Parts: sequence; structure tokens; C-alpha cells
Amino acid sequence: MKIGDNLEQVFSLKEKVVLLTGASGGIGSVLAKGLAGAGADLALADLSLETMEQLYDSLEPGNHSTFKLDVGSMESIKSCVDKVLQQYGRIDVLVNCAGINKREGFLDVEENTFDRIMNINLKGMFFLSQDVVKKSMIRTGGKIINMGSLNCTGMLGGVSVYGASKSAMAALTRSMAIEWAKFDIQANCIAPGHILTALTKVTWENPHRAEYLRERIAAERPGTPEELVGITILLASNASSYMTGHIYNVDGGALIGGKPWQFDTVY
Repeated sequence: MKIGDNLEQVFSLKEKVVLLTGASGGIGSVLAKGLAGAGADLALADLSLETMEQLYDSLEPGNHSTFKLDVGSMESIKSCVDKVLQQYGRIDVLVNCAGINKREGFLDVEENTFDRIMNINLKGMFFLSQDVVKKSMIRTGGKIINMGSLNCTGMLGGVSVYGASKSAMAALTRSMAIEWAKFDIQANCIAPGHILTALTKVTWENPHRAEYLRERIAAERPGTPEELVGITILLASNASSYMTGHIYNVDGGALIGGKPWQFDTVY
């Protein structure tokens, strides 16, 4: 068997139906292109149909569709899942990529901010996953990929609620893996490190914060959304059929300690 044929057999997403939330975001839109390039049929879900239509036009050809979804609304969640199943008949892969953040100190957070972040990042992810499993994956098996954060394990100042939501997402990923293994469902969490997107550009343009981050990343640079595509395809494909309940850090070496201290070496 040729190398290309073997890789396609192991990693191909051909004829797999992937529901991707947060599809029009800085990370979601790049994941959409990568998943489509691997052969997936994409159900793109987000608040802005106009933005998703622009994304749709940039994808590799396939049986792709767009669906309006407000992850903070139970009614919207159930309606979106029903519409996707009505069109495709099943959902093979769910990528929970929708999420929001507001950077402010622990003592500054107000109740409405707390509730909105938790509703979208955690509650919405919980009940969307539940609905997809009840209506589809409980019979067909499948893959659930939760887009976490470095804050699943580490922490920065000013992201208390976001960090709590992502830490809880990691815990729920383990619960999904334990309870749904009997349905041939694998659930995993990707934890991106400091990824450069339109939303994080302001952080990397801040001299103090940029220096702080580079000191704590072994690679000494931000990651790109494209560097999350490979692990996503792996976890969506048959190649990960015995991988479940884990957090996969894509962080340029942030959690291992960042840049080393000065040490004697000839190089």
C-alpha cells in the first residue's frame, strides 16, 4: 500500500458528518478548512450566518451546510441539532469550539458576566453534547472534541471565570469518556496554548504581556490556529479509536516550564 493510501485510510474523514460550533471564529474557521480538506461533510454552526457563508465559499468542496446556533440558548441548541440530523441523518463528530471570554480581575467580575461565560463555555457545551449523543451517537458511536485552553491546567491573571469554565470542560470530557465509552464514543479535549488570533492580537501587541508570555513558552512565540488542525483531524478520525478522556496540550512548551534558565552548554 502506498503511503498516501495508508494515510488516507487511517486519517480520512470522508463521509463523516462533523458538527462544528463557533465555526466562524478565529480558530473555528481554520479548523473548518482543515476538516473539509480531510474529506469531512461539515455542519457549520454559529451565530452569524453571513460570516459562515463567507467561510463556506472558502472550503474544499463537500456536502457542507450552515446552521444558526446560539450555544447560550437551550431552544437554539435543540433546534440546531434537529436540523443537522434532518439534513444528514447522523452526527459522527462534534467539535465544541464555541466560547467567549472577558478579561477582568476576580474582584471586578459581575454576575451577568459570570453567567454569560459559563452559559456559553460550559452549560451550552454540556447540553449540546448531551443532545447530540441522545439523538445520534448513542446508536452510531462517534467522536466528541472539546476545545479547552491552557487554563484547563495553568492560569493567568484576569481570566478567573474563563479558566473555571475550561477547567470544568476538562472534567466533563473525562465524564463523557467514562459514561459513553459503552456507546463507542471517544471524547477528548484539546487545550491550545497562547494562539494568535484577531482576539488575542491586542495581548501580543502589548510589550509587557508579550515578553511575559515568550518567557513562559519554550517555543518563544504564539501558536497559530493552523497548528491545531492536525490534532483535531487525529481525534476526529479512526486513528484515535482507542484514545479517550484526555487533554491534549498544544502550547509550544508552556506547561513544561517555558524557556529554561541559564545553564552551561557549548551550544
